[in-house]
Amino acid sequence: MLRQEDKNSDLKSVNEVEQSSWGPAAEALTDQTPGLHGYQELCCLQGRLVNPKAQSLSAMERLKLVLQYFQSNSEFISNGICIILALVSVKLYTSFDFNCPCLPQYNKLYSLGVMIVPPIILFFLGVLVNRHTGVMMDEWMRPVGNRHKNPAIVKYLFSAMIQRALLAPMVWILVTLLDGKIFVCAFSVSVDPALFSGLPNNTGLDVIKIMAKVPCKEDVIFNNSSFRKAVSRYVRFYSQAIGWSILLFLIVLGSVGRLVKPCIDDHGTFLQTRYWSNYLDVEQKLFDETCVLHARDFARKCVVQFFEDMREDVVIRLPYPAFITNTREEWEDEEEERLHGISRQEQMDQLLNKWYYCKPELDVTRMAHRPRACVTWEDRHGKTLFSDI
Repeated sequence: MLRQEDKNSDLKSVNEVEQSSWGPAAEALTDQTPGLHGYQELCCLQGRLVNPKAQSLSAMERLKLVLQYFQSNSEFISNGICIILALVSVKLYTSFDFNCPCLPQYNKLYSLGVMIVPPIILFFLGVLVNRHTGVMMDEWMRPVGNRHKNPAIVKYLFSAMIQRALLAPMVWILVTLLDGKIFVCAFSVSVDPALFSGLPNNTGLDVIKIMAKVPCKEDVIFNNSSFRKAVSRYVRFYSQAIGWSILLFLIVLGSVGRLVKPCIDDHGTFLQTRYWSNYLDVEQKLFDETCVLHARDFARKCVVQFFEDMREDVVIRLPYPAFITNTREEWEDEEEERLHGISRQEQMDQLLNKWYYCKPELDVTRMAHRPRACVTWEDRHGKTLFSDI
């Protein structure tokens, strides 16, 4: 009965803290009231008692977990980089001040250059920053060694690389077509002026030069004339129609491919190809990380050895502490284990050459069935008392 009253008083104290929204007062009340910590944690879990410090720590932990997840998953990293390139292409186009030359011999050349050259640059940037590019080239160019090559893996990596690299260029092309300014500059000369009224014919210029000046709205020959606006709307209509048609075609093509592919391809083979392509990526990452750790330990060993050579032999007699469990030989054995028995530059060069020219076969049977010692306890008559077998 007394415990129930204590719990009720504790809950009442917590409710008072919630209503007043105190920060330091809540902590003081927690320190003064015994048994309140459990109820405060419960209230924090339910979101009723806010602790800014705990919230910031949990937010940092969540952000750390998200970053670790994206770092461990190269596919998400590649997708994120491609999306960033697509957004950069849109930003570049909106900040780009396009000025048409308004000359018949340069309009189409300049406009098509603006429409085609940036997508090519963005495509090669997408190929350059895509991790699948390096993995694919390593798998394609490596010697066979103990591991046979699978052309399906190279094909899968190439397809993934091309799909991601084409995202930013397609965004640029679609944005230019839907905007229409570049298309008007390129093809205003190809429009038949007889379709529109109000052609300025008192300027002394031929029709081709007049049509080439349609994108230049500040030109004096189009003052108080609706001809330029009509031609611009006409050409922009075709530009937007082409842009929406390309977008619709890509969406339909992707949808049909997603629906038809499981019916045509063997899904089991596809899973195998995707698994081993991911394996190649993970294997290369682990090898690089292991090389970095080994290089750090090797460098530490070389630096310590250099300083040890500069020191003279000194004998110091001290009592052996009881809390030290590892002897000097044990520490040296541990360092040698981290170095994997490699103590010279020639050994490391030989190991790296062997990794490139003779990749290990995909068989971990020796690691999975590693021999182990089994202990059996028997009494003096040979009867088994307990066994690890």
